Amino acid sequence: MRIEVVEGDITALAVDAIVNAANESLLGGGGVDGAIHRAAGPGLLAECRALPEVRPGVRCPTGEARITGGHRLPARFVIHTVGPVWRGGGSGEPELLAACYANSLRLAAEHEVASIAFPAISCGVFGYPHAEAAAIATAQLRDWSADLPERTLLCSFGSGIATEYRRLLAN
Repeated sequence: MRIEVVEGDITALAVDAIVNAANESLLGGGGVDGAIHRAAGPGLLAECRALPEVRPGVRCPTGEARITGGHRLPARFVIHTVGPVWRGGGSGEPELLAACYANSLRLAAEHEVASIAFPAISCGVFGYPHAEAAAIATAQLRDWSADLPERTLLCSFGSGIATEYRRLLAN
């Protein structure tokens, strides 16, 4: 198993699937979600709008994942997952964040994804502490019971969480 850490723009990666740290509406937002929607173009928004709502305004509840095409991205697929908002750690945040990785990996396996890139889910406006989020991400990837995609990347826009990923993966 090889997990790579890359710093840069997840929307530019030539992988089968990129994971989008989305909000429950799946209609775009800030951070990586907004960047993915801008880079993918209007087709992604149209495909997301067509996904059924499980309750008003919610197409993907926190911890779950949905898959769409990549549209104008180099990636064939976008796997949208909704991470938890950090509330101090006592509101199920670790379990929900772990579920984001597990559910994204399940969808990747179902769609025979050979390469996948994950952003730092919940670490932007959702406020998840980087060290805790990196520990959950690396543990979920290491402990995944099925085969990981041939290339599994942890992509960060800045060096802070990338350094944490590298530290955890070196152990």
